[in-house]
Amino acid sequence: MSSLVFALIRHGDYHQLPDTPSAHQPFALTEHGKQQARQCASELASYCDRHALKVFPELLSSHLLRAWQTTDEICQALNLPGYSIQQTTELAERSVGLAGNLTLNQISDVLAQDPRYPAPPDDWKSNSHFRLPFAGAESLMESGQRVARFLQQRQLALTEQTPEHCLQIIVGHGAAIRHAAHLLGILSFDDIARLSMYHCKPVYLTCDKNNHWQHIDGDWKIRHTRDKQLD
Repeated sequence: MSSLVFALIRHGDYHQLPDTPSAHQPFALTEHGKQQARQCASELASYCDRHALKVFPELLSSHLLRAWQTTDEICQALNLPGYSIQQTTELAERSVGLAGNLTLNQISDVLAQDPRYPAPPDDWKSNSHFRLPFAGAESLMESGQRVARFLQQRQLALTEQTPEHCLQIIVGHGAAIRHAAHLLGILSFDDIARLSMYHCKPVYLTCDKNNHWQHIDGDWKIRHTRDKQLD
């Protein structure tokens, strides 16, 4: 077991708008989502006990409410006095820019009414390389690059300051994490479309001195048709 383990966690279930890209929706966890986070804390505690790991005192979270609430619920359930949550936009889900919180049909209508842009591909929502032509938008792969870069920087920083075996908890978003995992050499490109993440079920990674990342524990979720459209 490496002396540094990353627990990557997708936020809990939240009050998501129907038929709308999750992106930067500002809504809170459902009660079920809070329960998922508390169960996640129990799983994290058991994992640390089995592998003689200590939770690093700074937990990392996307700045979006659903991710921060998940992290906060985990902190409370683990009863971690003195621990802090660092929020960052680097862990956010893929941004759709000015199209934020529009439904899929509304986005298609806006594009159809704007003569400057061609019709998007039919699979634009799940297409890893397509970026909506709106200010602030990014592709799924660009969101993955952002998250992968953050993980690499964090791994280097922690390697210099954590002599003990520790677990770094990171709460973010399924699509951005999945694309980051591909860029870090953990998932194949085909795996991005085939897999997702369970809400509040950690996926554990390590990185060796040669910057080789490895998936060591935790299950990816097999995606279904609806997941591929909206996750």
